[in-house]
Amino acid sequence: MGAPEHYHAIVIGSGQGGTPLCRALAEAGLRTALIERSHIGGTCVNEGCTPTKTMVASGRVAYLARRGKDYGVQTGEIRIDMRRVRQRKRDIVDSFRNGSQARLEKTANLDLIFGEASFTGPKTLSVRMKEGVERTLSAQRIFINAGARPAVPELDGLREVPFLDSTSIMELDSVPEHLLVLGGGYVGLEFGQMFRRFGSRVTIVQSGAQVLTGEDADVASEVLAILKQDGMEVLLNSRAVRVTKSGGQIQLTVRAGKEESALHGSHLLAATGRRPNTDTLNVRAAGIAMDDRGFIKVNGKLETNVEGVYALGDIKDGPAFTHISYDDYRILRTNLIEKGSATTENRLVPYTVFVDPQLGRVGITESEARAQNKTFRVAKMPMSYVARALEVDETRGFMKAIVDSESNQILGAAVLGIEGGEIMAMLELAMMGKLPFTALREGIFAHPTLAESLNNLFTHFV
Repeated sequence: MGAPEHYHAIVIGSGQGGTPLCRALAEAGLRTALIERSHIGGTCVNEGCTPTKTMVASGRVAYLARRGKDYGVQTGEIRIDMRRVRQRKRDIVDSFRNGSQARLEKTANLDLIFGEASFTGPKTLSVRMKEGVERTLSAQRIFINAGARPAVPELDGLREVPFLDSTSIMELDSVPEHLLVLGGGYVGLEFGQMFRRFGSRVTIVQSGAQVLTGEDADVASEVLAILKQDGMEVLLNSRAVRVTKSGGQIQLTVRAGKEESALHGSHLLAATGRRPNTDTLNVRAAGIAMDDRGFIKVNGKLETNVEGVYALGDIKDGPAFTHISYDDYRILRTNLIEKGSATTENRLVPYTVFVDPQLGRVGITESEARAQNKTFRVAKMPMSYVARALEVDETRGFMKAIVDSESNQILGAAVLGIEGGEIMAMLELAMMGKLPFTALREGIFAHPTLAESLNNLFTHFV
């Protein structure tokens, strides 16, 4: 193997941070290589946001079709064509992926390399190409955007039983008769509700005392009530202890306290978190520090402990959201190309859980405000008080905001309701602009819109 091919910059992984970053570096005149193992676009485009929300939309259409009589619309029998649902998902993914790849291929100073990267030193990489050929690359700066993958839980018998993860479940060509779900986080809840709407019986097994463990108890409780209203079974404080395959069925043994019981289902989804792809990258060869779960440690400027090596996106610890990965790119662009001084410190982390109705969240929770000994007030209002929600017969959920008692600044918000993510974004804008809650309470918003609910929310302090 000859001398390494040298670049100014190498980006490993074409996720939502790596893809715009490699283009920005190349357009700044730096000879740049982008190494991608499989598909352009990373988790979001290929296995995450794009395909799941496409399928969630199909589930919502089925839900509304079944509710037609509520609106005076008579519909016939609802049948789900999973092959068509899957093909629609594939078509949209292909469109997003191919568009990104075409733009990369047209970018000057950028080499797009398909292969598996592995560190051989702090600034050197071995890349095994799809044809089996190996290339050796080096660079002054290396950016790791290699993401994460579904974690396989430690469960007796799981290796001997066919199970689904968040990627493979989207390739099903028929509706499961009874879907067993391990995990009550946003992945388990989104897929659980989706397949319930497609017609599956769904049972979620959650080891914690509530679903969505990072949320306030009242928010989690309301989400749980909505899922149960949709006909889902949710077992809290229940731990899966073993799984077997018997007579074409999956038998899952669950322990709640000292009692064990058996669940029987046609399919099993493991939705118990994700693990970083640092093991396949051999980052130890570069001396890059990781935490005990394998996530790369970085500082506020996304620098690792190795000079000239950076990590962005899900492979580092922290919020695993597409928009955070993209903001990581903006920080690196600002600091390295525009010579600024951006940092991850104190940035707002909004997110939306795409159950239906959506849960939009930003800032701190009530529990966090209490733990931080803040002086605060809570504004809370059911969606049944919102005119627009009543008009479209979508009144499940509530709105909640945490307000600093002295400054009247909004510290955080949870909006569980129709288009909760969009309403949350309005509250986030107020937080970004440091507007007091009174500006929203007194603002003029068009009637009848969901936005005008912000007038009333801040008249309901509890």
